[in-house]
Amino acid sequence: MNINDFDFELPEHLIAQTPLKDRTSSKLLIMNKKEQSISHHKFSDITDYIQPGDCLVLNDTKVLPARLYGSKKETGAKIEVLLLHQQEGDEWEVLVKPAKKIKVGSEITFGDGKLTAICTKEKKHGGRVLQFNYNGIFLEVLTELGEMPLPPYIKEQLPDQERYQTVYAREEGSAAAPTAGLHFTQELLAELKDKGVKITFLTLHVGLGTFRPVSVDTIESHDMHAEFYHMPQATADVINQVKQSGRRVFSVGTTSTRTLETIARDNSGKLVSASGWTDIFIYPPYQFQAIDGLITNFHLPKSTLVMLVSAFATRDFIMQAYYEAIKKEYRFFSFGDAMLIL
Repeated sequence: MNINDFDFELPEHLIAQTPLKDRTSSKLLIMNKKEQSISHHKFSDITDYIQPGDCLVLNDTKVLPARLYGSKKETGAKIEVLLLHQQEGDEWEVLVKPAKKIKVGSEITFGDGKLTAICTKEKKHGGRVLQFNYNGIFLEVLTELGEMPLPPYIKEQLPDQERYQTVYAREEGSAAAPTAGLHFTQELLAELKDKGVKITFLTLHVGLGTFRPVSVDTIESHDMHAEFYHMPQATADVINQVKQSGRRVFSVGTTSTRTLETIARDNSGKLVSASGWTDIFIYPPYQFQAIDGLITNFHLPKSTLVMLVSAFATRDFIMQAYYEAIKKEYRFFSFGDAMLIL
């Protein structure tokens, strides 16, 4: 398929720059695949559409303060570093800007020398491997010197850094938030649980794939960057029980979806406890094996995320929904509104 099949014109003023004060007050567009219908609600109405015995699968990854600003020791050039994932010890794969200034052997200094790094490997698309040096505990140093890595289309500062975390975030390691989960509060999750909905968790640490645009005309030629995932046995047991009882599995976000579909693909459709790296790229046509419903935000034109939701609901139906969302001035991207695909 051609990349332009997933393009649409989005007015810039619809790109949400700040989160709403109340997480659950965002708009919710509901797409019913069977009825081919679109309806408009508030996110808090989602409790009317997820029934007793269904389950929600949430990604409990926690965003690191992963953006660092430093200078190249040899020249003093300003360098921006985005941590992607930890490798051996204090080695990290990172994105560097400007990448051309950092070669193997280059040294970067952060925070008056509290943290330094030496480049040990060069990778594609601005990727580098850095060996960090510091005194004390790395996470404490990172918390002091780092910033929350908001996406580049968000121009405003975020006074409360916790608004770029889900309320259930606990497994540190992400370079970006699983933003579909930002709409949930503990109260809303408790309401769903009291209704008889099963709430369960997995982890996918969001990495380079989120930041990398599709740079090829034919989407089949695009390579996804691998991201680490883990699903515990307890989560697999809940999902399998729900499926066996004929109830529905709802994934919260494309990250949860990619994890579930990776495990189902690798285990003949079964959900099992698993950990590893996934570079799964979901685009039409695709036969989903793990999920029955999807809660997601509105995504960038030509992005792998809009391709994933198009695989779940068909490209034509997604484009119809997006055009209607634009007409009704839904807020787009990380701090924007949500959709539920049934």
